[in-house]
Formats: sequence, C-alpha cells, structure tokens
Amino acid sequence: MSSAYRDIFSEWSPPIGLTAVLLLCAVVYVRGWLAIRKTRPAEFPWWRPGAFLFGLVMIWVAIASPMDGFADALLSAHMVEHLLLMSFAPPLLLLSWPVVPLLRGLPRLVRIYVFGPLIRRKGLRNLGHFLIAPLVAWLAMNLVFLGWHVPTAYDFALENERWHEFEHFCFLATSILFWWPVIHPWPTQRLFTGWFLLLYLVMADIVNTLLSAFLAFCDRPVYGYYLREPNAFGISPLADQRAGAVVMWVVGSLIFLVPAVVVTFRLLDPRERRLL
Repeated sequence: MSSAYRDIFSEWSPPIGLTAVLLLCAVVYVRGWLAIRKTRPAEFPWWRPGAFLFGLVMIWVAIASPMDGFADALLSAHMVEHLLLMSFAPPLLLLSWPVVPLLRGLPRLVRIYVFGPLIRRKGLRNLGHFLIAPLVAWLAMNLVFLGWHVPTAYDFALENERWHEFEHFCFLATSILFWWPVIHPWPTQRLFTGWFLLLYLVMADIVNTLLSAFLAFCDRPVYGYYLREPNAFGISPLADQRAGAVVMWVVGSLIFLVPAVVVTFRLLDPRERRLL
C-alpha cells in the first residue's frame, strides 16, 4: 500500500455522531417495519428494510468512511461520493417506503406528543406537498447540483469543512425530493404519470450530461483547489478531472436512463399504461 493510501487510512476515524444517527435510524425503521408488517405483509416484504439499511450504508460510505478522505484529494473520488449521496442512497431509502415505518418505530410518547402535533399542522403538510411537487423537486435537485459545481462554490466547500458537510446535506436532501415523485413511496399518491415521468428523468440526465461533458472536454483543470493542494497519488489534475467526469457521465446517466427505459417499455405496453 502506497504512503498516500496509508496516510488517508491512518488519519481516518469514524464520526461517532453521524454513525450513531444512522444506527438509530436503522433501529427505528426496523422496529416500525416489524410492527406494520403484522397488518400489511404484502406491502412491506423483507427487501424493504434491506433497501433502507443499504441506503444508510451508502450514506456512511460516502461521508463517514475513508472515502471522504479520498474525495478531498481526488476529484474522481469526490464524484463517486456525490453519486452515492445523490443517485444511490435516495432511491434505496425511498424504495423502503420509510414514512410509516419510521413513525411507527418511534417511542409511543414521542410519536403522539412530538410528531403527532407536527403532522396535524396544515401549513407543514402543505409545505411537504410543495417540496415534492415534480417541478419544485426537479429544480431543487438540479440547481443544487449545478450550483455546488460552480468552481468558486466547489473550492469553498473543500476548503471549509462545515460548508462541505452542508453541501453533502444539500445533495442528499434535494435528491430525496427529486426521487420522491418517481418512486412515490406509500402512502404518497402518484404525482404524475406517463410521458411526464419520462421527460422528468431525461431532462435530469441532460443536465448531468452537460456538466460531465464540460468537465471531460475542458482543456484545463476547472477547480483551483486541486492545483493548490499537493496530489500524493501522482495523478495530474486534468486527468483526475476527466476521470471524475467519465464516472459522473456514465454512472449518473445510467441512474436516470435505466428507469426511463423501464417507463418507456411500460408506456408502449397497452396492459401497463393504466398503471402509469
């Protein structure tokens, strides 16, 4: 193992706070899933908690494992980190249909006296419906995605740890909003159907493709941070940038286009159209 790898692993220590929060979420979900499965076994098969737990693992790997150290040194690793937070963890969490299990898994007094009054507030419900509206969710995710990749913002986040953590939160939160209308976890009603869903996914892929293509074909490093900081891996900043762009372009596009292809086939199947 090279000294660069050893340095990253030696400097890494698991963040206790974040790890504890993720473990607590896992316990609460599983507790709630066991409770609701007694009355809705068909809607909550075994793979739903598997999806939720795997989604939490993706979050931990992205920002709590040594991956975060590699992301500080390599743009390509940073792009992998972003993909885990934006394209892997959110769909997995939403496929678990997390809303009701998380509520059911809370202690009864907390559920009744803390979350009960909040859920009954019409203003908060309206805000939630507004945030998962397709246009709002699409704009939120893509504007945050583009905004944090502006060179000034990107460099600033890497140079300031608290802002880097806030960047991660923005990516995760807005991506959950984005994937919500696609997956529409129970008990959410389907927000839009058919060709609108296809357009929603394809337009997001176009945004990802434009940014990836710019980074891939640019003839100079875009982010000054990687020019100022020494690279112990022996990779030139421009080669690293192009590698990161390819990862974001190929994997990111697949995340959008695979469900788009599935939607297209369902739209072309007369037996399935009524379900979309």
